[in-house]
Amino acid sequence: MESRGSVPARPSADEAVWRFTVPSVEVSVPQARHAVRDLLARQVVPVRDDLLQGLLLILSELVTNAVRHAALLSPQVAVEVAVSPDWIRVAVEDNHPYRPRPLDTDYGQTGGRGLLLVREITLEAGGTCDVEHTANGGKIIWAALPLAAAPPRAADPLTSPRTAPSAP
Repeated sequence: MESRGSVPARPSADEAVWRFTVPSVEVSVPQARHAVRDLLARQVVPVRDDLLQGLLLILSELVTNAVRHAALLSPQVAVEVAVSPDWIRVAVEDNHPYRPRPLDTDYGQTGGRGLLLVREITLEAGGTCDVEHTANGGKIIWAALPLAAAPPRAADPLTSPRTAPSAP
């Protein structure tokens, strides 16, 4: 994971913050996603639908990783949502000390790309993400997305379609 921008991992005084815990079991993934979606709707957070869908996918990946890899040391997973006038941030905290890293793309594997997906969704939205250690030896993985539309990313010359120059 990498951090870009100036969004801190911890909420600031001008942010509204909600925090809840879920058990480290698979059924908690959709429960956390629905809880965050419903919370944002109740609080009337001005989030575009495409941004909301990306945020919920990020949350699903982060909770899934905590459930799959940290449950032994973390029977509960904390989910935090912070909203400022400019940003919305989701964070997932567990008690496992391992700091995950996105795997390289390996098309032979059927899993292991969740953090790559989190990073790409975050960057596409113009946001930032990171992993930080907690005082009790666990970790917080967070992603913050701007509420305003992000400027379009520059085209990747390796993946962008090529067009022939127009005739004079």
